[in-house]
Amino acid sequence: MPINSNNTLSVVKIGGNIVDNPDALNSFLTDFHQMKGRKLLIHGGGVMATKMAEQLGIETKKVDGRRITDEDTLRVVTMVYAGWINKNIVASLQKIGCNAIGLSGVDANCIPSKRRNPEPVDFGFVGDPVTRKMNGKLLSTLIENDVIPVFCAITHDEKGSLLNTNADTVASSLAIALSKFYRTTLYYCFEKEGVLRDVNDESSLIPLMNHESFIKLKSQGIIADGMIPKLDNSFKAINEGVSEVVVLHAKNLLEKRGTILNP
Repeated sequence: MPINSNNTLSVVKIGGNIVDNPDALNSFLTDFHQMKGRKLLIHGGGVMATKMAEQLGIETKKVDGRRITDEDTLRVVTMVYAGWINKNIVASLQKIGCNAIGLSGVDANCIPSKRRNPEPVDFGFVGDPVTRKMNGKLLSTLIENDVIPVFCAITHDEKGSLLNTNADTVASSLAIALSKFYRTTLYYCFEKEGVLRDVNDESSLIPLMNHESFIKLKSQGIIADGMIPKLDNSFKAINEGVSEVVVLHAKNLLEKRGTILNP
């Protein structure tokens, strides 16, 4: 499929804090449905997975904010991400006339992953997508037939094991894989206005950013914590074929108002 200016795709990732808020989620899904053109959705769900683990008496362990996925935790995140959250999002989209299909990275071998090296930290059943093996051709076939893929962040190692995978990484990997077929824009939607100079001041939005300014702001401590891997994923996507990345509040999706990232 040749890429041309009219052959565009929006890859949209929605964070767990929005997914866990029914009103915010319904509002977002309505906007997502109204987006013009081809599109694909990836959702998180860590907040709900943590709550479910607590209810089941399973301790949530994290290192530097990243979840350790042992066998019990893997069962929980698979049930929550690939089951409850994914199918409820698909049902909500069908309700408003948006024909969607819920998928994990296991289905149709869409997202093969490599289990993360246990050194220096053993994160357990956690995987990183192998972009060159991803089934972009199948996804483009679904998309061209007006079926919208909705992905959770469960992948597999091609050896029979499920893997918990960072949803931001799944989104950037899908965007990279599909950039071979489309002029692709990746949207990271969450509960902030975008990348902020002061995380507590929504008016401190940084409207434009390139990799050089990202490195500078990171060295100054202005960009820190969970925003670092999100932006690392963003610039990796841009370097590997994605046309543009936008980091924004979920409510601003249609206006595309947030932080626009360029090389």
